[in-house]
Amino acid sequence: MSAIERHAVAASTANAGATGPTGAIPWRSGGERRTRLLPEEADALAGLSPRALRRHRATGVPRRTAPLWRALSQLVEPLDETAKGLHHDDDDLARRAGRTAVAAILAKCAELERPWWAWTAWDWARLAGPSREAFLAAQPLPTEQSARPFLIALSYLLAGFTDFQHLGNFNRLHLAQLVFGPGSVTEAIDETGTVLERWGYRSMVGSDGRYRLVGVLAQALLLNRSPRLADLTTEAFAALHAHPASTGRYQRDLHALQKIVAELGHCDCPARPGFNHAPGLAGVPAAWAELLRRWHDTSTLTPNVRNNIRVNMAKAGRWAAAEHPEATDPRQWTRTICAAWIAAVDRMMIGDWVQRRDHLSERLGEPISPRTKAHLLMGTRMFFRDLQEWEWIPRRFDPARALATPRTISAVISTDPRVIADDVWAKLLWAGLNLEPADFPGTYYPLELIRALTLTWLFSGLRSDELSRLRVGCVRWQHNGTPISGDATDILADDAVCLLDVPVHKTGTAFTKPVDPLVGQAIEAWQAVRPIQPKRLDRKTSEHVDLLFSIRAHPVAKSYINQTVIPALCAKAGVPTADVRGNITSHRARSTIASQLYNAKEPMTLFELQAWLGHRSPNTTQHYAKITPNTLTKAYTEAGYFARNVRTIEVLLDREAITSGAAADGQSWQYYDLGHGLCSYTFFEQCPHRMACAKCDFYLPKDSTKAQLLEAKDNLQRMLATVPLTEEEQAAIEDGQSALDTLLDRLADIPTPAGATPRQLSSPTDGRMLPIVEVRQHKQS
Repeated sequence: MSAIERHAVAASTANAGATGPTGAIPWRSGGERRTRLLPEEADALAGLSPRALRRHRATGVPRRTAPLWRALSQLVEPLDETAKGLHHDDDDLARRAGRTAVAAILAKCAELERPWWAWTAWDWARLAGPSREAFLAAQPLPTEQSARPFLIALSYLLAGFTDFQHLGNFNRLHLAQLVFGPGSVTEAIDETGTVLERWGYRSMVGSDGRYRLVGVLAQALLLNRSPRLADLTTEAFAALHAHPASTGRYQRDLHALQKIVAELGHCDCPARPGFNHAPGLAGVPAAWAELLRRWHDTSTLTPNVRNNIRVNMAKAGRWAAAEHPEATDPRQWTRTICAAWIAAVDRMMIGDWVQRRDHLSERLGEPISPRTKAHLLMGTRMFFRDLQEWEWIPRRFDPARALATPRTISAVISTDPRVIADDVWAKLLWAGLNLEPADFPGTYYPLELIRALTLTWLFSGLRSDELSRLRVGCVRWQHNGTPISGDATDILADDAVCLLDVPVHKTGTAFTKPVDPLVGQAIEAWQAVRPIQPKRLDRKTSEHVDLLFSIRAHPVAKSYINQTVIPALCAKAGVPTADVRGNITSHRARSTIASQLYNAKEPMTLFELQAWLGHRSPNTTQHYAKITPNTLTKAYTEAGYFARNVRTIEVLLDREAITSGAAADGQSWQYYDLGHGLCSYTFFEQCPHRMACAKCDFYLPKDSTKAQLLEAKDNLQRMLATVPLTEEEQAAIEDGQSALDTLLDRLADIPTPAGATPRQLSSPTDGRMLPIVEVRQHKQS
C-alpha cells in the first residue's frame, strides 16, 4: 500500500460517521493524540517567515533554519509524504503549488495554535476559502492558482475532508486526478461515456454546458473514496444522495450517474425523483393525520391520485379542527358533519385550509371552480369509503349518499373540448409538415424525434400520456388487409394503411387505430436513428418497455408538446398560442381531429369515432364529436326554416298615383301580383284569403283593361314583399291540391276584405295557389 493510500484509509477510518463540519478529525501520531501545539513547535512557526515556509522541501533542508524545521517534524513529515504521493506533473509549477499548500497549512496551525490533525472541518473550509479568489486574497505572498487544489487534496487525504459544499465551484475532476491518478479517473470516465454515447449523448459534457456528469462523477469517486465504478453500490449511492455536498445540480446529476452505473450492473436503478412524493400535513390534527398517512400507504390508486386526495383530506382535517373540534378524528364524523363539510366546500375560496399560500398570490380569495368542488367531495367519499371498508372506522353513514355532490354543483360541470379553428389548425398542420432545424434552436432532442412526435400529435389524436408512452415498433403497415414490411416503398407510397398500436390508456386497454402514412414514415425515420435506450417502467402496466420517444435515457416529458412544440409551430405558422377559447394545448388537437372526422364529407359514425379515439363509452365520444358551424349552417340552410315560414310576392307600385296625390284621395296605388290577377288591398299580408284569393272587390283580373293599363305604365315600380305563412298555407304549398282544397273549405265562410265570403262570391272550389317566389331563390337571382 502506498503512502497516499495509507493516509486515505486512515482519514476515512478517522472520519467514519462524520456528517458535517462540526467535530475535530483526529490524527494519530506516535500512538498519542494531542490537540495543542508543543511550545517548540509554536516557537518554530513563529520564527519562520511566510517565504521561509515555502522554501521547505522534504528532499532538502533549507540553510540556517534546520533547527526550526526539526522541531516541526511531526507536523511537516505527514504533509510532505502525502504531497509527494499526489499525482501530478513533476514540474516546477506543481512543486511550487505543493510548497504553498504546505506553507498555508503550517501558517494556519500557528494561527489556531493547534496541529492540523486537531482541526475541525470548518477550519479546513475556512483555509481553502469559498472560492479561488478568496483563497488567493488571504495568502501573504503571491500564490499560484493551482495551490488551492493541492490544499484541498491534502485536507481530503489527511483529514478526510469532504464538505465540498463550503468551497464553492472548483475543479473536482482535477482534485480526483490528484488523489487517484489521471489513469484511474480516465478509465471511469471512459466507461461512463460509453454508456452515455450508446444512449445518445454527444459527449460527457454537452456543448451547452448542461451535462456536468464529469464533475458529479469525480465528486462521487471522491466521496466514495475509490476510483472504481464497481465500488459505487446501491448503498454507496444512498450515502452520496444523503451527503451535504450533493446539492443542486449535483443531486440531479447523481440520479443520472446512478442510472449509468446501474446499466453497468453495479447497483440498482434509482427511483424517479419525486416519485411517491407525499405532501406535508402541517396543521392537521394528529388522529386525522395518522389515518390519512395510513390510507395513503395502503391505497392502490396511482401516486398522483393518492397525493391529490391526501392534499384534499388534509384540508378537511384543518377545517374540522377549526370549525368542528369535536370531529377531528374520522371516527367522529356523522351525517351532520358531512353536510357541514359539503356546505363549506360549496363556499370555499382559493387558499382556504391549505398548507402554504405563497404560490397563490394572484388567485388568492377567488371562489374555487365547480369541478374542484366535485373533486374535493369525490376524494372525501373515497377516503371514508375505504376507511369503512377496511374496518378502520365504524360505519356511521353511507359516504355515497352523505357526501354526494349536490346537483347545484354537478349541473354546472360539463365536458367542453375546445376545438381549434379550421384555419388555425390548417396552418399548424403546414408548420408541422415543414419543420426545420432553425425552428428549434439549441434543442435538446434530435430533429427526427421532434418531427415524429409533432406529426403523431397532429394526426393521431392521442392524449399526451399516450404519446409519451408509445413503444418502439408501434407502427405496422397493411395492404389489402395483409401485413407488409416497411421497406416495401412502392406499396407504402400508394395505398398502404398505417396502423398505430396505442398502449393501455386512461379509459381502456391497448388498441390499434389507423393513422395517416405520414405518421408511420416519421416514426420509422426516428427509429432508424434512435440510440439504444434502457427500458423504462410503464407504471400503468408494470412492464419494462422500450419507449419510442426516449433519448439519453430520458423519456420525452408529457409537457414537451405544450411548452416547446406548440409555441414553435405557432411561431412558424404565424398564429398566436392562444385563441378566444384559451391556450392551444396538446389535448385540444384530440378534440379538433375528432370534430373534423365527424364533420367530414364522408363522416365517421359515432361508434367508428369511439373506436378510433379509444373511448370505452359512446357517451364520452359525444363530447368530442362536435358539429362544426359550417356543417350546421349547411344543414340549417338546406332545412329551409326561413323559406318554409316566409315567402315573397311581387308588388307593383303606381308612382303616378303617389306623386299626383290620388293615393291620398283613396285611389289604389299598391297592387300584389297573384299570378292570375292583382290584389289592391293595402293590408294584403293580413288577409286570410291571401294565398287562395276569393276574388273580392279588391281583385283585378290580369285580362282586365285596368290591369293592362297598369302594366303599361312607364313609372311603375316593382318590389318584393314578405308574407308569413300559416301552417295550413305551408301545407298547401308543400303537400299539393288536397291541402289546397282543405284550405279553401276552411276559408269558405270567412269574410274577404270587401265584406263578402267566398261562398257568397260563388268562388270556384277548384282554386289554385298563387305562384310565389322563395326568398332564397330571389336572392340568388
